[in-house]
Amino acid sequence: MQPLRGITYKIISVMVFVGMSSLIKAAATDIPPGQSVFFRSLFALPIIIGWLAMRHELRDGWKTKQPMGHVWRGLVGTLAMGFGFAGLGLLPLPEVTAIGYAAPLLVVIFAAMFLNEEVRAFRLSAVALGLLGVLIVLSPRFSLGASVNHAQTLGAMLVLMGAVCAALAQVFVRKLVFTEDTAAIVFWFSVTATCLSLLTLPWGWAWPTASQWVMLIMAGLLGGIGQIFLTSSYRFADASLVAPFDYTSMLLALIVGYFVFDEVPTVTMMIGAAIVIAAGLMIILRERHLGLKRARQRKVTGAVGHH
Repeated sequence: MQPLRGITYKIISVMVFVGMSSLIKAAATDIPPGQSVFFRSLFALPIIIGWLAMRHELRDGWKTKQPMGHVWRGLVGTLAMGFGFAGLGLLPLPEVTAIGYAAPLLVVIFAAMFLNEEVRAFRLSAVALGLLGVLIVLSPRFSLGASVNHAQTLGAMLVLMGAVCAALAQVFVRKLVFTEDTAAIVFWFSVTATCLSLLTLPWGWAWPTASQWVMLIMAGLLGGIGQIFLTSSYRFADASLVAPFDYTSMLLALIVGYFVFDEVPTVTMMIGAAIVIAAGLMIILRERHLGLKRARQRKVTGAVGHH
């Protein structure tokens, strides 16, 4: 294990994904979300295939024992991306980022429901706290009164639906890792998302301008690069160690939102985001504690077994 390398890769992946989201957002004025998903998925493929070739996994890396598992993961993952991209066109970048933090909280609930993972009071209360934070972020979009912008209310709904789908995708991935290589999971997701995004063609795709072509292709390439750094980060360090660095995306989103898109964060959004991040960190610390405890128990039972 090389924890520092794992953390570095995780932070790079977060930076790359914020860059990707910014490009999608910049193109979103004219480009429909389904078309953005297509570019993001298609142009990630050469990067992923190149990565498999470098790791000498091209022959076996894409092989799968659970084709339907990949289809379901691809379906909810593509929906998550589509909803998220649609929201990016309607909401400030930091707000989209904050609402997206609902996904890891929902994973805890869905893992208990669908994977029979045991979730005790501490984690449940942390999830409740985090979802309260999400509600605070959302509150200005759903409050009554003249200040409500319907497009932004729709944006908030879409990003929240995206977070639900992203959490479900994580649950499918947790099932897939038992039988599938990481390479296969990453590869088949890009293939599935590319194919599924084509179904949105009848709803009108736009012919991109020269700058939009560049933005969309760059978004795809960055998506592939981000995926590889993210996957590699878990190879060099425990998930519980690298997971907190997800929240550095908030800082980056605030900087990009302010300097690139002239977005000034509201106090409500910042308070809500702070609560969501605190809850997320509580869950991660708890996971780490339980993981260490389980490892100690295994050591003890292993030692007893050897004598």
